[in-house]
Amino acid sequence: MIKKSAMLAVLLGFSLAVSGCGGGSTKTESETPKAETPKTASEGQKEDTKPGIRMIMQYGLFDPSKEFTSQLIKEKTGYDVQYEMLPAENPDEKLNLLVANKESFDVMKLNSAQFYNLATAGALEPLDELLEAHGNNINQAIKPESWGSATIDGKKYAIPEVGSGIAVGEELIVRQDWMDELGLSMPTNPDELYTVLKTIKEKKNITPLTGGNKDSLYGDIAWAFGVLTDWKEVDGKLVHKAELPEMKEFIAYMNKLYTEGLLDTEMPINTAQKAIEKFTSDKAAVYKLAWWNAGTTISALEQNSPDAKVSIIPYLKGKDGKAVAGVDAKTTWFIAIPKASKNKEEAMKFLNAKLEPETFKELAIGKEGVHHEVKDGKYYPILPKFNEDLGNGSSFLTGVDEEKYPIYWQARVRKDPVLQSYFETYQKNAEGIIVIDPMSTAPPIEAVSKNTLKLRTLLDDNMLKFISGSEPLEGYDKFLEQWRAEGGADMVKAANEWYQSAK
Repeated sequence: MIKKSAMLAVLLGFSLAVSGCGGGSTKTESETPKAETPKTASEGQKEDTKPGIRMIMQYGLFDPSKEFTSQLIKEKTGYDVQYEMLPAENPDEKLNLLVANKESFDVMKLNSAQFYNLATAGALEPLDELLEAHGNNINQAIKPESWGSATIDGKKYAIPEVGSGIAVGEELIVRQDWMDELGLSMPTNPDELYTVLKTIKEKKNITPLTGGNKDSLYGDIAWAFGVLTDWKEVDGKLVHKAELPEMKEFIAYMNKLYTEGLLDTEMPINTAQKAIEKFTSDKAAVYKLAWWNAGTTISALEQNSPDAKVSIIPYLKGKDGKAVAGVDAKTTWFIAIPKASKNKEEAMKFLNAKLEPETFKELAIGKEGVHHEVKDGKYYPILPKFNEDLGNGSSFLTGVDEEKYPIYWQARVRKDPVLQSYFETYQKNAEGIIVIDPMSTAPPIEAVSKNTLKLRTLLDDNMLKFISGSEPLEGYDKFLEQWRAEGGADMVKAANEWYQSAK
């Protein structure tokens, strides 16, 4: 059973404390200007009039009421929606106060931590019966495996919004003109990459491989050593990447590159932008590029070096001669109906109406001939109208058609031919070799949720020390003791308890 008492006590105490400080009751208002609170169905509305829906959103630099998408939602669903945003500062505290004051929101778009806190506090409505009665479009749109992330104690407490589908984001790129000049072949594994980097350093006297102090740690090279995602199944159990024996092999390789000057010696202090600047100014030959940075990166390189050529290095193969690409497919947002809502059935009908297939398509990519066009079976944006009207459109989504949205969404990467080329090439190179993090379908788990960010920072900071040699690799086991003591052991235990129960 869900434990409600502790969280509700905290929320109620917080509410009373705020009320006491003001000398009386406090009416909580959103940071965003809002209209009069919509009337509920019980307040004398006509039977054929749909009640207003009140929705809380994450912070954004726009006025929701003036957006094209909000007007389109009203037109297509018939619901007049009052949108309010959480503030940029301390959004969780604001959300807790709204819930404690029993503000009558009907729909909430929550991140993972917010969803877990409210669901386990008993502040969210179980959706199973509402989905059965009014959720035909939703049930069709959401894949069965996605529901696990929003299910606690066997009940669904939110509609999971998984985003734009499974895709890889980064891949190593190399200066092909220099490869040709030196007669080098494209590397296919870490050993061949080492040879390429070593030759470039000797012949060109530049930094062979650059990267930022965070974006360089994992990805292509780590994947070739078997370090794929945060979690990996080994003999039927979940093992965190920090505890994988392959992690030491990966660190040893990166330390060798660093020690021999093949990896940027400034990598531990580089930002991603600084690393890109080095690559685009003829100071580095290899960089792991995110496809969403491809347009600006390649443009900057062409301005600085008009004759430069760039190639994408196919994902490196491991000892077994196979390449793999690790992908985290966790739920991005959780769409919930709070218990305080006076319009629970109408809220579900509203959410369901947004996922009617043609309505959802228009919400995702606008009107054909106005916002997008179809060429060779692919959706392309019509600029600038697409950007002007749909730039903030994803903020209004409340669940997606998991089959169709990854196809629709690609219109956004076709705004720039370079962006499109890199995105599509990365996906083609990863076709058939993607391995998904086995924790992707897990619901929020307390021991995991509260420790992930802290332990990720601890691991990354120490990785930089081991790679740069400021800490010897022999000290990795001692670091692991610290990692386990500071929550790693609890996190692994809780993750495996869920994994065994989910089989």
